[in-house]
Amino acid sequence: MTDSGIPVVFIHGLWLHASSWAPWLELFRENGYQPLAPGWPGIPDTVELARADPESIADKGIDDVTRHYAAVIDTLPRKPIIIGHSFGGMIAEKLLGENEGVAAIAIDAAQIKGVLPVPLSSLRATLPVFKNPANRHRAVSLTAEEFRYSFGNAVSPEESDELHRQWTIPAPGKPLFEAATANFSPHSPAAVHTENEERGPLLLIMGGQDHTVPEVITKSTLKQYRGSSAVTDLVEFPDRGHSLTVDSGWRAVADACLDWLRKQNL
Repeated sequence: MTDSGIPVVFIHGLWLHASSWAPWLELFRENGYQPLAPGWPGIPDTVELARADPESIADKGIDDVTRHYAAVIDTLPRKPIIIGHSFGGMIAEKLLGENEGVAAIAIDAAQIKGVLPVPLSSLRATLPVFKNPANRHRAVSLTAEEFRYSFGNAVSPEESDELHRQWTIPAPGKPLFEAATANFSPHSPAAVHTENEERGPLLLIMGGQDHTVPEVITKSTLKQYRGSSAVTDLVEFPDRGHSLTVDSGWRAVADACLDWLRKQNL
């Protein structure tokens, strides 16, 4: 990687392969950044290989993923901007809280320790994992119907099915179990250093139709940062669901990220 632009590390969430960031990488590269989208630890390089070997990602937890991306960041010529979706958004928040990046954008980020609301839609969206306690140590796939509820509810059924076919991979259950018990664990890996005064700016983005991370979770997350004077902004896309980074409306979300970064002189 050359040193001609700020690195941008994209972090995917559960059930989407890192290659789903491809349009974002192209757009950010065109805008002068040096983007990269490494997969979670253990995930093969393609969707097909990941589906063929689900155990390669099984039993990976929040700390495993955070350390993995911190190691990636250590190889870069300068501190990056970190952009994450869903659990990738939580990881982005954790890394920013540890001063690993110059800024972070958390898109429909999974709930962190201290966030109390547990909407019914979130419970239904994660039922494929929680219905079996043994899934804590397994990798779990979503059916097209389950993906439609959890991700694709704000797009057409046809688009949802195509997104499922193109991008979904098995995902470890462990991070969901860790997040679900975060408020009962004094040393939860879902804890974020939200009171860090020295961190870079943070943008939270929420989809108003998101079933997996409803807006009440993101608004509650914003409140967790009230103890820090560092920049923390919120942008809402009222008509968007959890698929907002990969569906046909991805460009509006990406443009909002670019606009915010320019306002931060980044």
